[in-house]
Amino acid sequence: MKLHAGRNLTVASLLVLAAAATTVGVVTFDATNTASNTTGGQRFDQAVGLDYAKQVLSDASTFVWNTFNQPSPADRKPVDAVTLVVEDIGGVAFTSGNGIHLSAQYVGGYSGDVKTEVTGVLYHEVVHVWQWGLQDYGAHPGIFEGIADYVRLKAGYAPGHWVQPGQGDRWDQGYDVTARFLDYCDSLQPGFVAQLNAKLKDGYSEDYFVQILGKDVKQLWQDYKAKYGG
Repeated sequence: MKLHAGRNLTVASLLVLAAAATTVGVVTFDATNTASNTTGGQRFDQAVGLDYAKQVLSDASTFVWNTFNQPSPADRKPVDAVTLVVEDIGGVAFTSGNGIHLSAQYVGGYSGDVKTEVTGVLYHEVVHVWQWGLQDYGAHPGIFEGIADYVRLKAGYAPGHWVQPGQGDRWDQGYDVTARFLDYCDSLQPGFVAQLNAKLKDGYSEDYFVQILGKDVKQLWQDYKAKYGG
C-alpha cells in the first residue's frame, strides 16, 4: 500500500507539473475601446472591431517571435499579456510596457483602408512590447523604431507613402528609412535583425553591425546607398 500510495503521489505530482508546464509562456491578448462615443472610436468599431484587433495582437506577436527567432518563451521578454486601448488622444499610437494605445482621432481621420492601416500600426506597436533593449530607447530611438517598422514591412503592411529602398539621410533616421536599411542588412545575412535584437538585450552598440556582418554601420550605409543609387 505504501508503494502504491507513493506511486499515486508521484503520478499526481507529475500531472500537476504537466498542468503547470502548459501554462508557461501563455500570453493573453485583450482590447478595449474607450472612445466609442467619438467619430474615430465608432469607425474603429465598424471597420476594425475588438475581436479582430485581439487576433492581430496574437498574430503579430507570433510573427515577432518568428522574426526574432524566439521559438521558446524562455527566449522572449517575460510578458504574459498584451493589451490594446483605443483612446481619444492625438498622434497615431504609442506603447508603454505591454500596453498599446491607439488614437481614435487618427483612425477617424485616416483617408485610406483604415483596417489595413490599423493592422500595420498594431504590428509596429507589438514589436515594442517584445523587442529587447528599450532601456536605451531615449538615446537611440531610431534603431528601435526601425526594427518595429522592419517587422511591419516583412509582415506585408508597409504603406505606400514609405520611402523606397536607398532613400533617407541617415541609417538611424528611424521608422521606414531604418527599416529599409535593416532589410538590406538582413539580405546580407538572413537572421541579422534577430541577432541584432538579441544583442540589444545587453544595451546598444554600433559594434553589433561589425560583430554580425563584419563591417561598421557607416560602411554598410554607404554600400546600401550605392546599391540603390542613393
